[in-house]
Amino acid sequence: MSSLDARAHAAVESAIQRFGQEPGPLLVVLHAVQDALGHIPPAAIPEIAAGLNLSRAEVHGVVTFYHYFRTSPQGRRVVQVCRAEACQARGGAALEAHAQARLGVAFDETSADGAVTLEAVYCLGNCATGPSVRIDGRMHGNVTPERFDALTARRGAQ
Repeated sequence: MSSLDARAHAAVESAIQRFGQEPGPLLVVLHAVQDALGHIPPAAIPEIAAGLNLSRAEVHGVVTFYHYFRTSPQGRRVVQVCRAEACQARGGAALEAHAQARLGVAFDETSADGAVTLEAVYCLGNCATGPSVRIDGRMHGNVTPERFDALTARRGAQ
């Protein structure tokens, strides 16, 4: 018996039915589940594995290897801080520390009230204007700690 709720179970079953017959369907199924639920619940891993005739270890390995996949829900706001070399060379480490302190969460954590998730990303493609952040999908360059505070206050991410 599944420990998934009915909505999650339906999302997993739908993804497997829709994409399970494609060659190498695991990534497509995982994307479909995450698109439907906002994350891949750990309890979905055995169901996905059984549905695709894979081991739980294979599915878990893919989920944990790719940074894109989440195993817990994101906050209402998502703040991503670039940690790539170009941003590091322009003060990214100080911005990282400030963001964690300001938001009260470490990377890949969501605040207890579900308001904000802080994520580390390893290139936002905005290298010339680093350090860069993306807040709810919107890119910002040349971000100082003071500008970070203004951006997150304006966007309601704190």
